[in-house]
Amino acid sequence: MNQQEASAGGNGAGQRPVYRPAVDIVDAPNEMVVFADVPGVDETHLDITLDKNVLSIRGTVEPPSFEGQTRVRTEYGVGDFERTFTLSDDVSRDGIEASVKDGVLQLKLPKTARSARQKINVVAR
Repeated sequence: MNQQEASAGGNGAGQRPVYRPAVDIVDAPNEMVVFADVPGVDETHLDITLDKNVLSIRGTVEPPSFEGQTRVRTEYGVGDFERTFTLSDDVSRDGIEASVKDGVLQLKLPKTARSARQKINVVAR
């Protein structure tokens, strides 16, 4: 993620950038799956909420500590993550699952029964 994808968290000293994580969205027969890149974030530092139709993802990253060492140069920008999505009525609000592994958040969004893909059989007349 580059600096163009980050916004300043404010103008005061000590403010950290807030990054908009890149996502992949996969359409499966009974669910939508969202993969979001959140490097450095673990399950204890993720906050995922659903308010009406808005799904919000927020993650915080603890900056590295360099106790007993002097930082000479820093190129990797540590910041927090934030992204929101507006869900359609095709997504069931029940049964949403979230997991994180190796800096990738996976959200499983089950489809409603009426929006699930189904096979229509064709018969001869």
